[in-house]
Amino acid sequence: MKVLHVDSARGWRGGQNQVLLSARGMARRGHQVVLACQRGGALEQRARAAGLDVCALRFQGDLSPLAVAGLGALVRRERPQVVQAHDPHALSCAILARPLGPRAALVATRRVDFALRGRWSRWKYARAARVIAVSAAVRAVMLRDGLPDGALRLVYEGVPDRAPAPGGGAALRALGVPEGAPVVGNVAALAGHKDQATLLRAARQVLDRRPDVHFVIVGDGPLRAPLLALHRELGLGPACVFAGFRPDVEALLAAFDVFCLSSHMEGLGTSLLDAMAFGRPIVATAAGGIPEAVEDGVNGRVVPPRDPAALAAALLDVLGDGDRRAALGRAGRRRFEERFTDERMVEGTLRVYEELA
Repeated sequence: MKVLHVDSARGWRGGQNQVLLSARGMARRGHQVVLACQRGGALEQRARAAGLDVCALRFQGDLSPLAVAGLGALVRRERPQVVQAHDPHALSCAILARPLGPRAALVATRRVDFALRGRWSRWKYARAARVIAVSAAVRAVMLRDGLPDGALRLVYEGVPDRAPAPGGGAALRALGVPEGAPVVGNVAALAGHKDQATLLRAARQVLDRRPDVHFVIVGDGPLRAPLLALHRELGLGPACVFAGFRPDVEALLAAFDVFCLSSHMEGLGTSLLDAMAFGRPIVATAAGGIPEAVEDGVNGRVVPPRDPAALAAALLDVLGDGDRRAALGRAGRRRFEERFTDERMVEGTLRVYEELA
């Protein structure tokens, strides 16, 4: 099968990693794969390094005439059977480019549990032959927004099954975390729906009881300045570190004693899946698709969103029992193997293509 993946993002987040994993996984299975992505973006660089066939375009929001023309020319040249648009701007571009080339089956991916905003958003997702939702929570949102049930397919996101990267302990010490200190880690964009503000308020309550605990927040984003201001207001000091965007995130993840995701909206959360793959116990909120990955008391703790006291209590509960942490981590690893590997994600996506071929 010949497949064209389309992604418009310039930066690197979980969604772009999913695009790369999908393209690589399909190419390994013998499918012909082409990737259209943002010129000069992180995905272009990583996809070329992976040996993929890449076409770099200049996406500029929903209406990108140059990207539309370039994508139309690419479709005429490559004649793919399936075009998969991985984000809303990519979907707009794919729809506008369709009259410029041979018709291919259009598949859209929805990774967030936000409601569709406006008639245009609903219209363009309705133009796709299939819409892949990365969790049942995302699928439920799309149904409420009026998409037909017959067009929706659930395919969970997945991450590779690999050994933890070495060097996490040294990386933590370089961030000022004392050797042997219990570490709670968070890996997420510093954006509103990730709600690190609730995590900071919970950290204050944890440190009042357990001053030996350290918090490491990995990621960057538009809310960095207000979150740093809240950090100062709460007096968290060196016990809570903002590590920024890190190339060694896998090493850090493997070194966390507890992984915490404090989102109040979340499609699924690939950093959560990475933590499960590395056998880390989870404390997270019952937002979006998170409860589909984390079962309270089985492979982690799940608390209501935007509740710092509940989050702090769950963190103290897990931090207080090393044997329980290990058992939760093992259960998370089993859940990852059963449901959230990149191999399962690729196979599920190909089954959706086969419905349309």
